[in-house]
Amino acid sequence: MDQVFYKINPLGFAWETQDPFLYCVHHRDEYPKGNENQGPNESLEGRTIGEDFDERNSWKMYHGRSVPGFPEHPHRGFETVTVVLEGRVDHFDSAGASGRYGDGDVQWMTAGSGLQHSEMFPLVHDDKPNPLHLFQIWINLPSRNKFVKPHYKMLWKEEIPIVKKHDEAGNSYEVTVIAGTFDSERAPDPTPDSWASDSKNQVQIWLVKMGPNAKLELNAPSSTVNRTLYLYKGKEISVGGVNLKGNHSGKLKPNKTLVIQNGNEESEWLLLQGEPIGEPVAAYGPFVMNTEAEIHEAYRDYHNTRFGGWPWPKSDPVHPRESGRFAKHGDGSYVSPEKLK
Repeated sequence: MDQVFYKINPLGFAWETQDPFLYCVHHRDEYPKGNENQGPNESLEGRTIGEDFDERNSWKMYHGRSVPGFPEHPHRGFETVTVVLEGRVDHFDSAGASGRYGDGDVQWMTAGSGLQHSEMFPLVHDDKPNPLHLFQIWINLPSRNKFVKPHYKMLWKEEIPIVKKHDEAGNSYEVTVIAGTFDSERAPDPTPDSWASDSKNQVQIWLVKMGPNAKLELNAPSSTVNRTLYLYKGKEISVGGVNLKGNHSGKLKPNKTLVIQNGNEESEWLLLQGEPIGEPVAAYGPFVMNTEAEIHEAYRDYHNTRFGGWPWPKSDPVHPRESGRFAKHGDGSYVSPEKLK
């Protein structure tokens, strides 16, 4: 293992990450049919409403009380990348922006100097189940960008490359390129102040599906890059000759070109890679800064300004059931992926 991995960890609720990444969580919920409010059309009796993270259940309300999700909450000093493979997410924020996205879309949000937002999971179908499958990844900002103006950008599924390949034996695999490049295919640009916006920082976010016995090469980008592989579906893969079991992550050594060989059943894994920012990290709750003093300042600023306030009538708003996928920004500009077709 010493020649391939620094460390192997089992996957818990929050996955261990490396600089420049701060946090990664994988949500997979088998939500039932929706009711008239786009909440679950099932009883909520016995749940800890407002703090429903019970892993024994097939779906959770999280901090939602009638609709699952995360009502109004603040961030400062970092970015969120929300990758929605299945289901819908409704976004509202303190800059007056809103949107609905999902089923392959990615939202890249730079909180910067401070922003409140809500992320609710509307159960838009009242005649069939509403499964949800998403990742939320937090990326740090260097000190020079901690106080940039908040910004969010949609990477619509129509824009995100999915590279489909076969190995020399004819076995198939595909790579969804959310950040960085794979096989000369480049992801859409992230937000402009992101650590990922400079190619020299080698930021890669890939979702990889490998068919049975498929093989691919993971090239060495540099001797200083941090990269972690998360095997969240499948029994086992071989990484440079070392087996990584399902529901485990491995912190990869950077100076290797590795052959990844799948086992005899389909697997899916996430790769997070980037050059480290290499600065002190002071994190508490929704704020990530460089010093404890800056954390205290963030709490004072939030208490005094609410980061612009909350312009919406509820802390957990959702769009009408019939709403399609769209993004409306604080300046009034409106984007729909239908225009990309």
